[in-house]
Amino acid sequence: MKTSIYTQHFEHTEWLNALSFYKDELLIMKKRLEEIVRSNNSKEILALVEHFQNQFIIQQKNIDDLHQEVKNDERRIEDNLIGNPINASRRKIDDHELEREGVTNFEKNFEELRKEFKTFLFKWM
Repeated sequence: MKTSIYTQHFEHTEWLNALSFYKDELLIMKKRLEEIVRSNNSKEILALVEHFQNQFIIQQKNIDDLHQEVKNDERRIEDNLIGNPINASRRKIDDHELEREGVTNFEKNFEELRKEFKTFLFKWM
C-alpha cells in the first residue's frame, strides 16, 4: 500500500509525541513504586516491586526501539524528498505498516501494564 509523504510525517510526529508521553509516564510510575518500597518492605511487596521494575525496563527499551525506528523512517522520507523534491505533496511512498503495528502493539501492552500497576497501587498505597 502507498500513502503520502505528509501522512507518514504526520503519523511520525504523533508517534514520537506519544512515545515521549509514555516515557514521562514511566518515570511517574517508577517514583510511585519507590514510594511503595519506602513504606512497605515485605517479601510479597518486594516480589511485586521486582516484577514492575522488570516491566518498566522492558517498556523503556520498547520506547527507545520504537523511537529509533520512527526516526529512521522519517530519515527515509527526508532522503526521498532531497532526492526528488518535485511534486512532494502528490508523491506516494510505501506505507510504514510495521512501524504502525509496532506502535499499536506497544500501546496495547503499555495500557495493560498501566492497569496492572494501578491495581497494585490501590492495594498497597
